Amino acid sequence: MTEKSTWEEFFDAHASIYEDNVFTKNTILEVDFLLEELSLQTGSSILDVGCGTGRHSIELAKRGYTVTGLDLSSEMLARAAAAAKDSGVNVAWIHSDATKFSLPGKYDGAVCLCEGAFGLLGQRDDPIDQPLSILCNISRSLKPQAKAVFTVLNAAAMLRRYTNKDVAEGSFDPLTMVESSEYPPREGLPPIAVRERGFVPTELFLLFRLAGLSVLNVWGGTAGNWGRRTLDLDEIEIMIVARKSAETAAPLDCR
Repeated sequence: MTEKSTWEEFFDAHASIYEDNVFTKNTILEVDFLLEELSLQTGSSILDVGCGTGRHSIELAKRGYTVTGLDLSSEMLARAAAAAKDSGVNVAWIHSDATKFSLPGKYDGAVCLCEGAFGLLGQRDDPIDQPLSILCNISRSLKPQAKAVFTVLNAAAMLRRYTNKDVAEGSFDPLTMVESSEYPPREGLPPIAVRERGFVPTELFLLFRLAGLSVLNVWGGTAGNWGRRTLDLDEIEIMIVARKSAETAAPLDCR
């Protein structure tokens, strides 16, 4: 990769304080939940897209799974690699944009969590093409019938939070479900302009289907409150559990 995207720039600068975020404090329970959903035997291969500092990847490796973690940020991956070494586990780390990767192997399962990639739009990213590209890449990387778990931003909460004034000022686009804002990646640094995409369940069913993935369940997925429960309109995240279709090709030929 050459020129950094805004999100790569953000997470490279944010890496040193990422683990201070409150949503990173439930790793053990989250991995318990993921393993129940993925239903994989110990030793199975799992792809973690948008792995960040590797908290899920490392915990999965501790439990005997063969894990590959992929992320846009080299600084986040450097911290992940150091944490894996400290924990005495091996994880394959890949520095790549989630919209562009292509891996040689096929995995028994995959996760893409906490907006690690899905819906984090670059300044020129199309709000449909970006998530669909990620889904196609993950679908292509899975074995037939393999399961995957995602958490994505909840557009219903955005619609309830934003006003017509926000639309007029350009901070939220109700046609694309994209919010635009500026955040400093850590204290003392200038803010970086970023774009985040929310989703409604009906479009998620369609996007996943186009990528050759069948949605099995849609649940509330806010960090710290995962569960097999109905989505709350005001919560931050939606959880999707999906399965790779048995067919050799998806409608978009995501092979």
